[in-house]
Amino acid sequence: MPAEDRPGPAERFGRLVENLLLGTALFLIIGLAASQVILRSAFGSGLAWADEALRLLVLWAAMLGAIAASRDNVHLRIDLLSRFLPPAGRRWAAVLVDLFAAGVSGVLAWQSWRFVAESREFGDQLLGDLPAWAFQLILPTAFVLIAYRYLAGLPRHFRPRRQPAGSGHA
Repeated sequence: MPAEDRPGPAERFGRLVENLLLGTALFLIIGLAASQVILRSAFGSGLAWADEALRLLVLWAAMLGAIAASRDNVHLRIDLLSRFLPPAGRRWAAVLVDLFAAGVSGVLAWQSWRFVAESREFGDQLLGDLPAWAFQLILPTAFVLIAYRYLAGLPRHFRPRRQPAGSGHA
């Protein structure tokens, strides 16, 4: 891998934190859901707070997964037009799509920030008496990171594409 494509220490640390958070959320979802099933079938009742906690964990897992997808550029794309464009047109279409995605993510970050601020102002609570805004912060944080990733990834559209090893060019 060329030096310019290798992630730096900050990016490697960020990936590690994201992967650990995502893995922890998935582990907790599976463990808590399995516990609920066992408790309900064996004892006729489960943990009163578990269903709300599972909803929060699913929200966190979804947002962390979206961050990871934007990080690795493996998010869902509907990209029919670029199949018919010449290489330069594909490049500019990709730039426009990424700018649009960054813009939408920015708007979603702003609106989710307003939602979290309103939740804090009204004193919303989850899981008994815990402040809801603390759990909801994943929304604006994720959308800011996603917008950043789209913007930071724009230069990759202008790098020359390397030929795969053994492509037959002598």
